[in-house]
Amino acid sequence: MKFTRNKKTITVTCLSVALAGILAVTVPAFAQDQTAPSPTTAPDNTAQNKDQVTTADQQTNTQGDRDLTAQIRKAIVADKTLSMYAHNVKIITVNGMVTLKGPVRSDAEKQTVADLATKAAGADKVTNDITVKE
Repeated sequence: MKFTRNKKTITVTCLSVALAGILAVTVPAFAQDQTAPSPTTAPDNTAQNKDQVTTADQQTNTQGDRDLTAQIRKAIVADKTLSMYAHNVKIITVNGMVTLKGPVRSDAEKQTVADLATKAAGADKVTNDITVKE
């Protein structure tokens, strides 16, 4: 009986090592290429962003602006009917004025996100620059 138990243990160990070896050889073949993109193929939105009036780097670091941005973000993320696009809309707050940017899936989502921001900031303090992705 003890011999059988040891034989099973040896068999399981050998099979585990063999499986690990097979995975070590085949998995890298299916993995994505992790090399850095060349400078000629790297994404560059500079031309697209240069005409933007309000950008995320203009967000102020005042407590009030950070709190307002966080409040809007929490309301958007809490709405599980919204798509991942809507959950990732940029919220830029400068001196209490909120700008919303980014793509969403539908006009209804665009309106929902704007409504949530308006509820937190006030109707006259939200600029809705959200686009509908088609």
